[in-house]
Amino acid sequence: MYPRKCMSDFLGDRVAYRNLIPADPNLPKLADIWQEIGLEKFRVPRKTEPVYAAAVYRYLQAAQVKRGQPPLERILFVGDTPMNDGTSAKNLGEYLPMRCFIGADRLADEKQIKFEGPLMLANRWQALADFLAWVQKEGFAFDERTALILDLDKTTLGPRGRNDKVIDKARVTAVRLTVEELLGGDFDEAAFRSVYDQLNQLEYHQFTGDNQDYLAYISLMVVGQIYPAERLWADLESGRLTGFHQFVTLCDGHQSRMSGGLLAAHREVTGNIAKSDPTPFKSFRFREYHCTVALMDILPNDTPEAELLAGEITLTGEVVDLTEQLAAEGVLTFGLSDKPDEASVPPAENAAKGALPLHQVVMKVVGALA
Repeated sequence: MYPRKCMSDFLGDRVAYRNLIPADPNLPKLADIWQEIGLEKFRVPRKTEPVYAAAVYRYLQAAQVKRGQPPLERILFVGDTPMNDGTSAKNLGEYLPMRCFIGADRLADEKQIKFEGPLMLANRWQALADFLAWVQKEGFAFDERTALILDLDKTTLGPRGRNDKVIDKARVTAVRLTVEELLGGDFDEAAFRSVYDQLNQLEYHQFTGDNQDYLAYISLMVVGQIYPAERLWADLESGRLTGFHQFVTLCDGHQSRMSGGLLAAHREVTGNIAKSDPTPFKSFRFREYHCTVALMDILPNDTPEAELLAGEITLTGEVVDLTEQLAAEGVLTFGLSDKPDEASVPPAENAAKGALPLHQVVMKVVGALA
């Protein structure tokens, strides 16, 4: 029997997705504080920017006031990527003493823990027990003056190295369904996968910006023959094509060749790019929300663990145990996600029919701290 929980059981609505709008309506919104935190104009900062940490710290302060507790004195952070999460944690360390755990399961290797300043990096999620011991040795108290920040995707749910492939599966399915719907009878799944799978690699991040909205749009335009695959690979190899915005501009010159569906998607993306929206392909992201929820708590309770981890998105037992243990000591908990709001929160019409944001969806819990 697998325990079942939702993230709101230990986070409440103290969650902010990519747009940095806390789900708790009693907390300030980015639109209210952008000048206060030092933004030159209203925009949504990315996770590695110092101003992102400034916004998060402001939310922590507001949440602390809301629960009637004295000012925070220290921060703990749990994530899965040294770059995004580690950098964000270090930026938060400019405000208060901070310690961060970066984890993943790499079970083929011997257990390894290493330290990089205030970061502990480990190849086991169970090493969160070692993190607790280290933090206590460092003199960090677990009390009302401490905040615990959890990265959500591939940390709290779909943990990296254990269950993250299912999160990827939901996203790829959403891209495929979006492209298939827009192309109709002209859709070639093999051609789509050859383009998407190759571009979804580190070597092409300079072109795609490691942005799934960009990747979905590129795949659509290539498979739809607006920018044929042979031309794409030749232009990338020669250096004639260097960035996503250049690609969009080149596609823009071929609107007359676009079907109704392609043209609608193109105008959606270009319109949102003009507004500096980091999530320009929203119709794809709405579908990603549905594909993600469709992979939560779907298998029978007696499903073998390996099959479960390959077939549905689960909560990380070690992270859940750590959070519940610290929350019981009075620690403030807060969740952060770089997943777009459109892929995390249902549209109003769906919410009215009972659809829930990801942090309120029930999932099975796999793993334990000890």
